[in-house]
Amino acid sequence: MRLVHVGVACLNQTPLAWDTNFANIRDAIARARAESVTVLCLPELAITGYGCEDAFFMAGVQDLAFQQLERIAELTHGMVVAVGLPVYHEKALYNAAALLADGAIVGFTAKQFLAGDGIHYEPRWFKAYPAGGRDELERVSADGTVTRFPLGDLMFDIGGVRIGFEICEDAWVANRPGQDLALRGVDMLLNPSASHFAFGKFTVRQRFVTEGSRAFGVAYLYANLMGDEAGRIIYDGGGLVANAGELVARGRRFSFHDLELSTATVDIDGNRRAGAIRGGHRPRHDAEALVVEHAFVWPARRPERPAAIHRGWEDGPHVREEEMARAIAIGLWDYLRKSRAEGYVISLSGGADSAACAVLVSLAMRFALAELGPGGVATRLPGSPRLGDAIARGSEAAACVGAILACAYQPTENSGPITRAAAEAVAAAVGSEFHVIDVTEQHRAYIASAEAAIGRKLDWKRDDITLQNIQARVRAPSIWMLANVRGAVLITTSNRSEAAVGYATMDGDTSGGLAPLGGIDKPYLRAWLRWMESTGPEGLGPLAALSYINAQQPTAELRPVVAGAAAQTDEADLMPYDVLESVEDSAIRDKHTPIEVLQELLPLYPQYRPLQLALWIQRFFVLWCRNQWKRERLAPGFHLDDRNVDPRSWCRFPILSGGFERELAELRAYVASGAADGAA
Repeated sequence: MRLVHVGVACLNQTPLAWDTNFANIRDAIARARAESVTVLCLPELAITGYGCEDAFFMAGVQDLAFQQLERIAELTHGMVVAVGLPVYHEKALYNAAALLADGAIVGFTAKQFLAGDGIHYEPRWFKAYPAGGRDELERVSADGTVTRFPLGDLMFDIGGVRIGFEICEDAWVANRPGQDLALRGVDMLLNPSASHFAFGKFTVRQRFVTEGSRAFGVAYLYANLMGDEAGRIIYDGGGLVANAGELVARGRRFSFHDLELSTATVDIDGNRRAGAIRGGHRPRHDAEALVVEHAFVWPARRPERPAAIHRGWEDGPHVREEEMARAIAIGLWDYLRKSRAEGYVISLSGGADSAACAVLVSLAMRFALAELGPGGVATRLPGSPRLGDAIARGSEAAACVGAILACAYQPTENSGPITRAAAEAVAAAVGSEFHVIDVTEQHRAYIASAEAAIGRKLDWKRDDITLQNIQARVRAPSIWMLANVRGAVLITTSNRSEAAVGYATMDGDTSGGLAPLGGIDKPYLRAWLRWMESTGPEGLGPLAALSYINAQQPTAELRPVVAGAAAQTDEADLMPYDVLESVEDSAIRDKHTPIEVLQELLPLYPQYRPLQLALWIQRFFVLWCRNQWKRERLAPGFHLDDRNVDPRSWCRFPILSGGFERELAELRAYVASGAADGAA
């Protein structure tokens, strides 16, 4: 019985942060060694960071990455370690995994399938390595010594145990490399990954890791990045080890630590026996030509109990709600510490979006305090003196939140007491510093200046958009001042639904440097706030003050309240938010024409006449095309859902276009003909 104790380490890396990245890798190896791990898998491009983008092309980056690899190799005596880095060879740059054994670099496997959709842009920097290809990587040292390393589609025979690789995207395709490696008799598959978080994606990962281990008859090790590595992408960690179709280790997700190690013991000989019984292994005739050998001596191990799988909220009834709370919280935490800002500032309107942002900043601090303790928090945020003072005084969590978060309610004459009360209640509940900055006089002054310039009075019938926008824009200077005074990041509170139709004022409510809700649609955001009011994240609980928010209808509160008239609401200006979300899904995610969108929505919304649905669909397409320039200018946001509309990370669309004029004319004709009534 050949038992091997293996480990996967998920790391919180940062692009080009050489010392920090090396320290995390060094600590992972040291911790693995302390836990008697013999094979350790580290994440994809862990040496440089995954998000280096065009800096990957810098020869200095490539050379320094290799120098760091040589330093890491020196730490691996008595171990086998896999780690990712960019490798330049023969006028091509490859996304590679290096295999290190007993202090030496054994060779490099290059990624065969590059992630080139949505937020991933790997084909811009890397070349896909051809299946079955093999070459030698040549390195020349400072003294002129030439060293050659195997590179390509390789399998490594390490002391009689055969190890192969699937690098992230390799495992997500139909003809994944593991199939071919299984035919060559591989014993262990290592998967160094940088797999971004999206709702529900972790379930898919568990499935392909577990099923891969069963189908290929191997031990499968999966290591992922953690945290907000480079700004937009959040990595959830969650290291996995599966053996012969059984998940034997599952690591924590959304950790505030820089390192999470998961370990398990796998039975190499048991997998081989099972493969022999099934008759699934049929080594190819050229297999030996693709094997790199290393005379590693495996330590003897006794049988031990299976490793415990981390349990908790992931097995509960509110996984999506917990994922949103924890993903954005870790994103805000890492953005704060990696940007070296002193905190966050939010223009708190009393509505759902800004309230959600305040709650999420609060959750970031509370999760961090619970996991790291006050000392760990202070160490990781040395650039926030207010927080340091609060921790030194032994302050409660709410005071620590107030040290990094300041909110301001900025009323004009059109603001009402309900939103002010809601803003005050939410700020008090989360522990934020709270200010009221009345901008009524500035608002009036801008209107008076414009009226003097154009020689007439502005009125709501003729100048509705102008008068609404100036209220949003007049709030920007003072909230920016508050952010500057505090050395803080100003948060943009816009959500994905607003971005899709441009229901936002540029240089007004879109002001800010980070949009944490940019990937969240309004219907789900409202549902999440109700969950936060009633239940809340495991270990922290609910926030009852959100009842002030959840009792309201979403409103921009920019038009004056006229006696006898209905108050302004977002849905009256646009359409019901659930309809908006359905139109967006059909039109943007599924790429349907206006008529196809209507045909899809008719059975979903029988309470609306076809004409009404058609009018809303037309409104969506018109606003979508008209407001692409706004989406181009929105602050960077976190990618949380693979239905994003961010043109810089997911959904590209021309700023200038024909606006679907012919398609919308066909929609109107279709409805006028009565064909839609029959379809309904």
